[in-house]
Amino acid sequence: MAGLHHVELWVPDLSGAEPGWSWLLGELGWQPYQRWPAGRSWRYGTTYLVLEESSALTTRRHDRCAPGLNHVAFHAGPRQRVDQLVAAAPAHGWSLLFADRHPYAGGPDTYAGYLADRYGYEVELVADG
Repeated sequence: MAGLHHVELWVPDLSGAEPGWSWLLGELGWQPYQRWPAGRSWRYGTTYLVLEESSALTTRRHDRCAPGLNHVAFHAGPRQRVDQLVAAAPAHGWSLLFADRHPYAGGPDTYAGYLADRYGYEVELVADG
């Protein structure tokens, strides 16, 4: 067993971050998994993703360009699905990164949408094939 077990993202404002992540993860087929006052999680198969507003936060700002997590990449289905998600994302608090190179910001062989939430957390939505 070498698969990913879970990813935990500490967010500065759970109530502000949750709606966008809930929408995106739901669209990608993830199911709500756990809920507690300071956190939420979603599950896909045996892998889960956690958003938590931890009392141990040392800063209220995420910087994806600093050492640490840069982004989380998800399989998003066919190209048309990536396009649909990118088009709908702004209504759910996500903005398109690298718009001048979209959908090939990752190079000519990768069709993907790169989105960031209002707290600076980035996701990559990768098309199949």
